Amino acid sequence: MIGHLDPLEEGASAPGASDFDLSPHARPPSTEPLTPASVLVGLIERDHGYSVLLTRRVDTLRRHAGQIAFPGGRRDPGETPWGAALREAHEEVGLHPDFVQLGGLSSPYQTGTGYLITPVVGFIRPGFNLVANPDEVADIFETPFGFLMDPANHEEHEREGPSGEKRRFYAMTHEDRFIWGATAGVLRALYTRLYGAALA
Repeated sequence: MIGHLDPLEEGASAPGASDFDLSPHARPPSTEPLTPASVLVGLIERDHGYSVLLTRRVDTLRRHAGQIAFPGGRRDPGETPWGAALREAHEEVGLHPDFVQLGGLSSPYQTGTGYLITPVVGFIRPGFNLVANPDEVADIFETPFGFLMDPANHEEHEREGPSGEKRRFYAMTHEDRFIWGATAGVLRALYTRLYGAALA
């Protein structure tokens, strides 16, 4: 897997058009500066295989309330993508960085709200204790990595925006969890990196 990821070097990943973004027209104009952000795609080794650490955001947040998300957020000035991902995971769910072995960077994802998200893939050693930050996280859970990497589970949806524009996006539904938006886009991008030959 690591061989399919970009190394932990500043600028190793660069934004570009990708098939995991079904509505590139919804992006902000290229003249507007993007806000750098990072997420931790945390893979936890379990008896049945890897699972992915995910959260549900609290319903009181100004943006993306109640949505499924990776731990992560805006990068501080001078902060590396992996430094931000580890810091945010510690702040949001109490995951200590000592439990994470960094693997590399996946494809960046540009959101319609003007963020450029760098996904940082890390392998999480069992034995950790997680505590949700009540200001940001309503729930912490795991979803099987195999399920998320199965293209049969990659649904395509369409919604109408407030101005009548149509937005298409990927989603994955596991049990009662509806994973969509940037989180599903990042997962689709990781699938494309790992199994891209199968897409040709």
